[in-house]
Amino acid sequence: MHDPMPSMRLTARQAMAAVSDAYTEAPPPTDPGGGSPDGPLGWHGYDDSRARARARTGEDESVVTAVATLGGTEVVLVSFEFGYLGGSLGERTGDRLVAAYALARERRLPLVSLIATGGSRMQEGMRALTQLQRVAGESARNRAAGLAQIAVLRDPTTGGGWATLGAGADVILALPGAQVGFAGSRVRPADADPYAYSAEGQLAAGHVDAVVPADEMRATLRRWVKLLGAKRTSGAAAAPAPAPSALGAGDLPATGWDAVVRARAPRRPRAEAYLRAYFDDREEIGGDRCGGVDNGIRCGFGHHDGRTIAFVAQCGTATRPAGFRTAARLVHLADRLGIPLLTLVDTPGAANDAAAERAGAGAAIADAFAALASARVPVTSLLIGEGGSGGALALAAPGRLWATPDSYFSVIAPEPAAAILKRGPQEVHHTADELRIRPQDLLELGVIRGIVPAR
Repeated sequence: MHDPMPSMRLTARQAMAAVSDAYTEAPPPTDPGGGSPDGPLGWHGYDDSRARARARTGEDESVVTAVATLGGTEVVLVSFEFGYLGGSLGERTGDRLVAAYALARERRLPLVSLIATGGSRMQEGMRALTQLQRVAGESARNRAAGLAQIAVLRDPTTGGGWATLGAGADVILALPGAQVGFAGSRVRPADADPYAYSAEGQLAAGHVDAVVPADEMRATLRRWVKLLGAKRTSGAAAAPAPAPSALGAGDLPATGWDAVVRARAPRRPRAEAYLRAYFDDREEIGGDRCGGVDNGIRCGFGHHDGRTIAFVAQCGTATRPAGFRTAARLVHLADRLGIPLLTLVDTPGAANDAAAERAGAGAAIADAFAALASARVPVTSLLIGEGGSGGALALAAPGRLWATPDSYFSVIAPEPAAAILKRGPQEVHHTADELRIRPQDLLELGVIRGIVPAR
């Protein structure tokens, strides 16, 4: 056992020891030797710089790779040594990273990166920069193989290290206060807001899934690799996630307006109650990776009856473009990893204000529809409250939608429907009946497969 990670300024091996139960270093690729003095550019003093870095750190390159166990789950672990030329990426760094990705594919293991780098190594010029293409290619191969990639952003995580291993990971965790950004501190504009280049700023902008305190990182990583690291039989179809039981009213509404009133009731069980009842434990992703966050949608993975289930849950608010994009991101990840998906539908509709239109509401909703329509893993959907038009339908699995007794689904809410038909407020209740939005109506119309019973 090791102490939890105490700070961001750990050596590569200290960082590995802080998060793992045990690790066995992977042998570095064979160095052909015979390289040009002072590297491919003949950069004066480069060999001396490397020798000093080696003497100072005990490492002969800026990354160390290993096979490690985290909470009993085996992973390939990559850890950067910032003390070695600022954790920069050179050709030999690229060789080690390529070998680590290949080892993960060979052993069918998730890859966890503990990143601390200033970017590409300028003493090797374009030969160093092209290592980013190699890393991106290896990452793509691991994605295609259905293997998870998790990044931990230490201080700093900038340049190509952020733009490949960091931002390209499936799950991105950051240590508090870490400098995170494509531009390092010495090259960004002088008047740039430092918050935008911090772990917290990247979280607020939807580019990081969570900022995790140092003393919690080990436990958090263990949960994530347990959720995503299970070896799955290639080609085997995952069993669908069972629909949750209803947590609210067990009787059916008498009228369409009764269904609306019950679905809108402030004390009706919402997504948090359903997630808590359904999962033994869970971890969440956040942000759409395009600069947006919607706190009205929950996405992540959890354990239910001993297996991992992915989830997307609307929380009863109007879903914003960032929410639909985050949901689509989660669906694509679950599909790639072969993990069945549960969606909880509950929204009055998609956000329709000017800000939502500028943020690409139509395109974001289209992405969510396409993600569910193309998913190869089974998707189970449960309507737990309001089903407001296309904003709700975008997260409802075609042909695999159930409903709770205290829910409704409608092409449009009764009030705007009456207004469009030039009916007065006194006719809203009648319009609700005509729309046939109750769970029993939806079942008769073939919109849902069943009404789930209460617990």
